[in-house]
Amino acid sequence: MTAGGARRGRRDNGLDAADYAVAGDVDPRIGEHLLDVLAAGGIAAYLQPTADLNPVLRATTLPARPIDRLYVDRTRLETAREHLQKVTGGTPPTPPAPPAPSDPRPQAEVDEEWAKIIAGFHTTVDAETAPWPAAEDAPPPPARPVTEEGTPHNRRRTDPPPPEPSILYGLDTFGSDLPAEDDEDERYIPPPPPPLPHISKYAVMGLLGVTIGFVLFLFPTLLPIDRNLVQLISFAAIVGGAVTLVWRLRSGDDDDEFDDGAVV
Repeated sequence: MTAGGARRGRRDNGLDAADYAVAGDVDPRIGEHLLDVLAAGGIAAYLQPTADLNPVLRATTLPARPIDRLYVDRTRLETAREHLQKVTGGTPPTPPAPPAPSDPRPQAEVDEEWAKIIAGFHTTVDAETAPWPAAEDAPPPPARPVTEEGTPHNRRRTDPPPPEPSILYGLDTFGSDLPAEDDEDERYIPPPPPPLPHISKYAVMGLLGVTIGFVLFLFPTLLPIDRNLVQLISFAAIVGGAVTLVWRLRSGDDDDEFDDGAVV
């Protein structure tokens, strides 16, 4: 290790340089041996895990398998690459992906299968005929006992829930299970309406006096007599009619002084 200096990566060979450059990527399993080789040649170097930085998103991505990047003294870059070539033998740290297996079938057979698929698009499918062999048909399930409403006795989890009656159905059938009653016996018969009140002749005379008095007071020219006399007659008619109506408000039976007005 370099005395008094900060480590530049995860591993170094103890030598120091003013500037570093990337020599290549190596497998972490041979990184320590490569550092020893470069230290023997007097080349400062260190290893750092490989990570790619996206120039747009500035996001760091790691390779599929761990790879170390070798940094060496920039002035000894070519010599370091020669040592890297000797140690690795030119093999990249990540082996290339194996080639995709080729289709053993000839192209003519593939074209024939494709033509069958295209022709099947225009084939009419019989909805009543099962697309599988008859031997694979499952036997029909046995009939289950049902109730009068049509629901099975032994309900399963897979059975749909019974339909719930709606609010309108409940209102329509409300009280249908109650026993019938005789409506004629308990039917309410309203009493006959009371007769119209009888207007006495004194009330009629009072109303006519008030009405005629007001008419003459407003239109004194209706009578071919003196105006002052007409106003006197109208005033007397109004007063007389009012007194008659007030007098009609008195009780007609004053014989019993202790009568409380209740009549059974």
